[in-house]
Order: sequence, then C-alpha cells, then structure tokens
Amino acid sequence: MNGTLPEVLVTFAGYKSSIQNCSPLTVREYINDLVLFFRYIIVTRQGNDPSKADMSQISLASLDYELAGSVRTEEIFAYMLYLATVRENKVRIRARRLSAIKAFYKYHTVKSRRLADNPAKEIDTPTVKPALPKYLSLEESIRLLESVPKDSPNYERDYCIITLFLNCGMRLSELVGINLSDIDADLSKLNVTGKGSKMRRVYLNAACRAALSDYLAVRQSKATEHGQPIIDKNALFLSSRRTRISNQMVQTMVYRYLDLAGLGGRGLSVHKLRHTAATLMYNEGEVDVLAIKDILGHEQLTTTQIYTHLSNKQLEEAVDANPLAKIKK
Repeated sequence: MNGTLPEVLVTFAGYKSSIQNCSPLTVREYINDLVLFFRYIIVTRQGNDPSKADMSQISLASLDYELAGSVRTEEIFAYMLYLATVRENKVRIRARRLSAIKAFYKYHTVKSRRLADNPAKEIDTPTVKPALPKYLSLEESIRLLESVPKDSPNYERDYCIITLFLNCGMRLSELVGINLSDIDADLSKLNVTGKGSKMRRVYLNAACRAALSDYLAVRQSKATEHGQPIIDKNALFLSSRRTRISNQMVQTMVYRYLDLAGLGGRGLSVHKLRHTAATLMYNEGEVDVLAIKDILGHEQLTTTQIYTHLSNKQLEEAVDANPLAKIKK
C-alpha cells in the first residue's frame, strides 16, 4: 500500500497503525475514505463533474502537503453533499468518511504539524441514530448449535467455534487468533487479543469447556492425517491445510450453518453472534451491564449500553405490571 500512496497519506497511516495501534483493516478503511475524498478534490479542481467521473481511475500523483493544506471547509461541505446525493451514502457511511477527514487533518495540524489549518475542525458530524443490534433468540441459538452435522469431519471444531461465539461474545479476530498457549490447563479461561492489541481474559462456562475439550481431543489426530505435520503448531483452530483457520473461512462456515438452521437471509453474521451473546446475558441471564462491558472488552460503557434494549416480552410484562392494567369499564 505504502508504495503507491502519497507521503501525506503514508505518514497518517503509519501514525494510526504504530502509535494508535489500529488494526490493518481499520487503517485500510481510513485510507480508502481519504483516497476517495482527495480524488473528489482533484476532480472538482480540474473543473470536472464528479458525478460523471470514474473515481477509481483518478490519479493521486498531485496529492502532497500543499494540496492537502489548501482544502477549504466549503469543499468538504460540497463533498458531503456529493456523498449523500450522487453516491447515495447513508448517514452512517457519511459520518465515517467525515471522521477519516477529521482524523487526517487533526494529525497533520496537531501531531506532524505539516499543515497550518484544519478545514474540518468546525464541521459537525452527521447524527447517526443508534440501531438496535440484530441477534438470535435463545431458541434460535440452540437451533444454530444443533445445525452442525455430527457426521461432519470438522464437527468438533465448528461446534466449538459457534459455542465460543454464542457464550463469550468474542470478536472474529479474537477467536481466530487464539493459541494453545493462551488456554489455561483446566480449560477454565483463556486470553484473547482484542482491539489495539489489548489482552483480555475470557472465562469459560461449562458448555465452552466441554466443547473445547472435545475439540482438543481430536485436533491433533485430524490435523496430522496422512502423516502431514501441523504447520501452525500453536494455533487453536486449524484448517484442512493444517494452518491457522482464516477469518473468511469462519465467516463462510457460520453463514452455512445459519442457512442450515433456517436463519439465513436475515442479515445475520459472525458479529451478530457477538451481539447474541451480550443480549442473552443481559435479557436471559440478567447479567450486570458493567460485567458485560468487561466480558466484551469495551473501552466505554456507552458502547455496551446498546445491548441493554428490552425484549418484547419484558416490555409486555412492564405494561401489564401497571396497577391500572386490571381496571376495565
């Protein structure tokens, strides 16, 4: 990436990666948003209509500190209008793209000090209405677990993966990154590496311990079939190639079992299993929101509070609890 990007973007990407410990995916999203923005600036300054331009073909060869520093607040406003009307970006996407611009100019005016003025400083971020997270009910979660065919050659592995997602609320990257050395000998807890490379201890309940024990019992034998050694020896979850299982492979596997459980086509995903774990702990297990915050590895309590929505059943019970509920004409 760095070999094809202008220096003004490379230095920003390096700061997000090395200093702020952003994941490669997060850094890539920042850069992609900034590339689109500066392509828009270049096109409009050439006197061309951005709605008719193929943005993917616009060269960034002219992007340097001087060009970035000459951007005016009015141009950013016009860009936001372009996102809304021409590209039809929803408010959440527009907010993310503006956030990238704000972060870029804040870095170069406050940290690197290569730019004098921040044209994005006074621009308000579009208000994003928080949406209730999608999740599986208790019954649907059980159906998903039961959808893993017992005669599948990877039954123990796949069942263990889904069990950990539904019970522990791990992120995809956290689960894929688990090493054998991260697991306590009695299988009572394990360590995961979360956002910003922060380590977090995850405690395992009886279902997780049983699923993990069953998988570990067959991991070695299945991984060394045909006399071939394990390549990623410390990786917990292995692919058929005896390497660490990939994010994409886990995503594909989860989608397949969602379909088998009759839960496909609802916009559910691996991350929705994390939502499910948090929601079930709060709604069904009555777990305190502060405990859920630590379980999920959230920095801020406000991030966790999205899971404290009440179920329809709880809302019905609340209305029925009104002392006037039995008063009839």
